[in-house]
Amino acid sequence: MEFTTALFYVFSAILVLAATQVITARSPVHAALFLVLSFFTAAGIWLLLKAEFLAIVLVLVYVGAVMVLFLFVVMMLDINMDKLREGFWSHFPLAATVGVLIVLEMSAILWRGFLRPDNHVPAAASTIGSTKSLGMAIYTHYSYPFEIAAAILLLAIVAAVALTLRRRKDTKYFSPAKAVKVKRNDRIRMVSMKAESARAQAVPAAATEEQKGA
Repeated sequence: MEFTTALFYVFSAILVLAATQVITARSPVHAALFLVLSFFTAAGIWLLLKAEFLAIVLVLVYVGAVMVLFLFVVMMLDINMDKLREGFWSHFPLAATVGVLIVLEMSAILWRGFLRPDNHVPAAASTIGSTKSLGMAIYTHYSYPFEIAAAILLLAIVAAVALTLRRRKDTKYFSPAKAVKVKRNDRIRMVSMKAESARAQAVPAAATEEQKGA
């Protein structure tokens, strides 16, 4: 057995176990972390198949942006797991039916691929995973869409943080609309006071003590 083949089986086993933990973990935080592990192992499999583009997209977009956002949302929101588990078995038949259909479709596609072992890879597919061509395309022809996508992800992160600032007893809530409307005079109030020196305050205090002693 070649080394790449052994790595493929190792990554595949980790991917199957992590995907199983995603749907069986009782904690949503643990499920999100297992999903991150699944994405990483899937990216490793794509690298073994020389699909660098898919591996980089899977790590940068899904792990680096989407899953981190999901993890922050799950960790910061107050999720009632007991309420979420209510009615699980009532939806189980529909979920099981959809799962079986997906498994049958994937099996049909894979079985058709195994029946045609003489399929040749097109010549154009040899440059699909090139990171150099990807970088040239992103930072030249698609620079504006790339920046727009980054701005949208930033807005999503800000929205996730804003969801935690709800009016709860254990959090400090403030209205962003009122904070924007505040003017300078509302924040700072100038008060004029009579100047007093420390020496002037010390002299009357000493005189008072002498009078008490007398």
